[in-house]
Amino acid sequence: MSDIKLNFINQSADTNNSSIVIFQQNVAEDFGEIAIAWRVIENCGRLDNHPFTYPLDFMVCASDSYGNYTPQLAATNGQAFDMSQDTSGDVLNLSSTPATSPNEVEVRNNLETGAIDANCYRDGNLLASKTGLAPGQKAVFEFQPTIYIGVVSQVVEGDVMDSAIISQINTQINLFGITSADIVMTGGGPGQSSTPFNFSLQNVNQ
Repeated sequence: MSDIKLNFINQSADTNNSSIVIFQQNVAEDFGEIAIAWRVIENCGRLDNHPFTYPLDFMVCASDSYGNYTPQLAATNGQAFDMSQDTSGDVLNLSSTPATSPNEVEVRNNLETGAIDANCYRDGNLLASKTGLAPGQKAVFEFQPTIYIGVVSQVVEGDVMDSAIISQINTQINLFGITSADIVMTGGGPGQSSTPFNFSLQNVNQ
């Protein structure tokens, strides 16, 4: 599947050099508790733009209790991956047993001892993570073609954001059926005349 080409454009009146965070929610988990800052756009001045790509597919990898990370493997809905030990050590492989749901991707800890972390990446950036999976446990990932975007401070890419930060971000953008679009930010500004930031899709191609 092809990637979605997006272009963030700052048409706001912001004078605080605000950072813009973009993230997704793993809908297979409890909604709204934590999320990973997938992309953070910094120093994007007024009328500047910031192009980026949203690949439809994502990658998974696992890390073990020894601090080892497996290679990233392309993941498609319905697939499952097993972390197991072979003669070389801990390895992550595509499982012959599919995920329970055709809409989800699973990462299973099939090691005899030791916890693992399961990580998802989109366009090379950390998207979601499930930590501390004991032997016999699994992580379940499901993403809708939806991104969340908002103005934040002191967040860097890959950071875990808690519910207090997430609750400040209320713009949800549906990318279903889109091949390219601009994400235009308006609002902001100094003093009493400032208005809330607003994000809208423009120049949408399907």
